[in-house]
Amino acid sequence: MMIPAGMKKQLMPILDDGFVLRRSVFQTCLELYPMAEWQLLMQKMNKLNRFKKKNNDFIRRFSAGARIVEVDGNGRLLIPKDLTVFANISKDIVLSPSINIIEIWDKALYEQSIDDAALDFADLAEEVMGQDDDGDVS
Repeated sequence: MMIPAGMKKQLMPILDDGFVLRRSVFQTCLELYPMAEWQLLMQKMNKLNRFKKKNNDFIRRFSAGARIVEVDGNGRLLIPKDLTVFANISKDIVLSPSINIIEIWDKALYEQSIDDAALDFADLAEEVMGQDDDGDVS
């Protein structure tokens, strides 16, 4: 996959650090973590008690298929075959920034996901963002 020039320019300060590519928990897409973000997440995961079965199961499933990847000098990122299969990536790809990570989608699945979410977005926006600092809904 070729990283678009504008996105590559924004990522330039962290390109040499590498990335981690993994399956999304909630969607049929992939998540590309800058290495610093992945390390912060791993610090949180390391605090989980692995002697609790649910924690151990979560850690195993969360990290399943995670790969360290790099963007080459030509701005390309190699997506391993098993992750391509998971995300049903066939031809066209969408890179969707999501705060501190980049989601990688099959274009058709991305467009369907956006269409499906559009119906509930107003309610979701109010629920998530319509709260005062003390937690009360405006």
